Amino acid sequence: MERIPSGIPGLDELVENGFPFPSVILVSGATGTGKTTFCLRFLCQGAQRGERGLFFTTLSEPVHWMLRFSSQFGFMRPEYIDRDIVYVDLGDQIRSGDPEKILETIDRSIAEVMPQRIVIDPITVVGEMLKKDYRSFLFDLSNHLKHWNATTLVTGEVQPGELYPPEIAYTVDGIVLLLLSDEHGDRRKYLEVLKMRGTAHSSGRHSIDISRKEGLVVLKARF
Repeated sequence: MERIPSGIPGLDELVENGFPFPSVILVSGATGTGKTTFCLRFLCQGAQRGERGLFFTTLSEPVHWMLRFSSQFGFMRPEYIDRDIVYVDLGDQIRSGDPEKILETIDRSIAEVMPQRIVIDPITVVGEMLKKDYRSFLFDLSNHLKHWNATTLVTGEVQPGELYPPEIAYTVDGIVLLLLSDEHGDRRKYLEVLKMRGTAHSSGRHSIDISRKEGLVVLKARF
């Protein structure tokens, strides 16, 4: 099976040296666990290797606002933007409530850019707009993405006590959990590879840190 490096220090050794290529992988976690940072490092790793990246934003913060803060990371180089990493805002299509419009825009953008790495961040807000059409949209989206020769990261926001958004979990090839734990008043962050098809992946929680230089890092200590 062909694989591509995730770009996340310490993660590839947990998943047989990288993510399956092509595949669709869910990165799930609560607010502040590092989902967008994870995805940006993934795309920048591709840019460093000469691979094109496509970043779809849904109904989250404006692209220019996200870039303002992400530019502080050591791995985020200004020359990547619009050349190696292309940003597409899906807000108007999502507000229309028409699943076909969303899929058409995604397919058209992928055909224009021909990326090896794709990010959709976050997918869960789409459910609030599509409601009863959300499950069928996710099934169609996953099938569309798997037709393209790329590895896609889809982020999902979770509620307290929820590990991952159940609506999309069954359609993806992998699930990476970013977890928060409050231990004796000390809030800690962990990563767990819950699922990765075709991969003898490591199980259990692994402590993580987020630094300005490297972004999200999987530490050696195992829990």
